[in-house]
Amino acid sequence: MLSSTCYSAYDPFARIINETWGTEVSESLLPDIEQLLLKYLPQEAQILDICCGAGHLAHKLLQKGYKITGIDGSEKLIQYARENAPSAKFIIDDVRDFKLTSSFHGVISTDCGLNHVINLEELTNVFKNVYTALLSDGLFMFDLSLDRRYQSDWNNSMLGDIKDEYAWALRRSYSSEKTIGTIDITIFELINDNWQRHDITWLVKGYFQAQVLSALKSVGFQKVECYNKDDILTGTDDAIVAYFVCTK
Repeated sequence: MLSSTCYSAYDPFARIINETWGTEVSESLLPDIEQLLLKYLPQEAQILDICCGAGHLAHKLLQKGYKITGIDGSEKLIQYARENAPSAKFIIDDVRDFKLTSSFHGVISTDCGLNHVINLEELTNVFKNVYTALLSDGLFMFDLSLDRRYQSDWNNSMLGDIKDEYAWALRRSYSSEKTIGTIDITIFELINDNWQRHDITWLVKGYFQAQVLSALKSVGFQKVECYNKDDILTGTDDAIVAYFVCTK
């Protein structure tokens, strides 16, 4: 049974993701994606982008000649994705429960989207779905924030911004005992000359590398390589965010 993750809770923040984070994040990740994934895929490969957000990475991959399908549970994020990458195919679906046939050379998930899957059983379901969607010898690349990241810089840290038409503030906290992080967000948005307030909460899970590797192998991925996101040439012993690259 799936936990009660409510993807509509991401809709009020979708505009901010689209206007503030998406382009910058996709641009910063692209060199690692090229090094760890793209150079091993055929030209015009079919790539599935899970937790695709507002489609900025899909747009960049389309520009490189790949054929892109994106999945996200937020209807509003998918709306932006269709605007940002109109040549891609986008599906509103739960990554814990999607069913696609084996037709993809590569699957990718970035910006720690899978940390929003908040228990290992459900993360394993995601891995099963990805494994099924991949062609033989296909590659799955994703990043995850590890428990030590949340331990080191999350407790009561805050972010925010003010624009002419909206303002937002975000507070983060982490329970070491539960290995669950809480993101409380307040947004004020100018709609029809009136300021409207939205209060939303997201949960994230702090995973350990060993348990992720075990889950990947349990669904069939026998070759899995790990990299430190801060520097892919160094080991992951001290990594706070790790890339996993898995071969079917």
